[in-house]
Amino acid sequence: MGKKRVVIIGAGMGGLTAALKLAVQGLNVTLVERGTHCGGKLREQHSGERSYYTGPTVLTMPWVFEKIFAEAGAAFRDHVVLHRAVVLARHAWGPDQRLDLYTDHERSAQAIGEFAGAAEAAGFLRFAQHAKRVFSALEGPFMLSPRPTPISIFGRFGVSDLGELMQIKALTTLWSALGGFFKDQRLRQLFGRYATYVGSSPYLSPATLMLIADVESRGVHAIEGGIHRLPEALAVLGAQHGVTFRYREPAAEIVVRGGRVAGVRLASGEHLDADVVVFNGDAAAIGAGLMGRQVSRAIPPVAAGKRSHSVVTWNLVAKPQGFPLQYHNVFFPPDYAQEFHAVFDELRLPSDPTVYICAQDRGNPDAAAPQGPERLLLVVNAPARGDTQTIADSDIRRCEARVFGLLEHCGLTLEQTCEAVITTPAHFERSYPASGGAVFGRASHGWRASFDRPGAKTRIPGLYLAGGTVHPGAGIPMAAISGGIAAATVLADLAGH
Repeated sequence: MGKKRVVIIGAGMGGLTAALKLAVQGLNVTLVERGTHCGGKLREQHSGERSYYTGPTVLTMPWVFEKIFAEAGAAFRDHVVLHRAVVLARHAWGPDQRLDLYTDHERSAQAIGEFAGAAEAAGFLRFAQHAKRVFSALEGPFMLSPRPTPISIFGRFGVSDLGELMQIKALTTLWSALGGFFKDQRLRQLFGRYATYVGSSPYLSPATLMLIADVESRGVHAIEGGIHRLPEALAVLGAQHGVTFRYREPAAEIVVRGGRVAGVRLASGEHLDADVVVFNGDAAAIGAGLMGRQVSRAIPPVAAGKRSHSVVTWNLVAKPQGFPLQYHNVFFPPDYAQEFHAVFDELRLPSDPTVYICAQDRGNPDAAAPQGPERLLLVVNAPARGDTQTIADSDIRRCEARVFGLLEHCGLTLEQTCEAVITTPAHFERSYPASGGAVFGRASHGWRASFDRPGAKTRIPGLYLAGGTVHPGAGIPMAAISGGIAAATVLADLAGH
């Protein structure tokens, strides 16, 4: 088995994890990456001497990485320094409507009680208990399972267990389920944000996404030196175990001979022989034929209407005034439903979007807040049509005016010191071809959506998938879990031959 050759396409979290795990088992692993750095969506954008976040900003479920590093003979905390958040996020609806959430449920309940009353605080505590129940019910059977199906999940619940199935609200939408815990519409907005963590609408996504609340209560972390330090640490460890990294090497085609994978042809024309190929790009690129006609049948194509949302981002350097920013901040408009109607139905930028701000230089809760200009990432949701639509500059500027108007309404003004760097769905499409700019793969709309993501194994022998667009889904730990599942599936298949 040690002579088996593996080529991994893409240095995202799934590809890095798969590469490390396969190299530890003695396989000959080469990882090719079209970009100049590892990390995939976990990267920084550079403008002059400054670097900005453009993707994920925090790490949850660090135990996933502790296990990955331990299996490679290393200690995760020796390679990556984490700063655990005290305040999960600061939320605002207006000048006198602010609410902080904490990892401590009792402290959050107290804050909610002061914000919306005792009944809503009690509703939050019931909600937190429910989220814990959902996480416990789905962690093993769904998240860590190589290929869960509706039967494997729901079949666990016999006739006597139907009450439990109903309790985790697997067939209920997130927005509807939140109404059973909160009467205050602002709180439904706040916790409905969990759907956007996977690029979806709270009005269409299953209520099981409430498990994210339990994940966050177990710890949300910023990374010392920037989020990119995590993939860099994995790459260093992979190289120590023999992984060969080839950057600036786009893969042009996955080659098939005799009905199974035979290698990868690079854009340069070079052919890399391989017994196994793990694809860590957007899974939609396979079905769209971007990796060659021979493998286009490996998985079904992803229809544009099934995509998660995209985003428009502004990276800027500014001095905030009038609003005490936390690392994470969310500013809500009054009409939540119109935002998702615009993005998913009308396929346009919402006129009054929710605005997320990451104050990138505030990740360490023990450090003093910046006193001058600081790096800020502003994000609003957008339709994932970057392959067929170009958002007009006038629409971007109109949206920008509404964004800054909402911030000012909530008490925040930003004194910019340089021109903002703007990223649109078209930018993300160029970075992740065939995605349309969708940053989370498929949308999690409907109870079946989570089962529609492809798994590690494809219809082509020797071709496997990893990354946030395949099972178990979007997010840093999920992408890493997918890489682990891909590696385990490869090893099992090789052992079976």
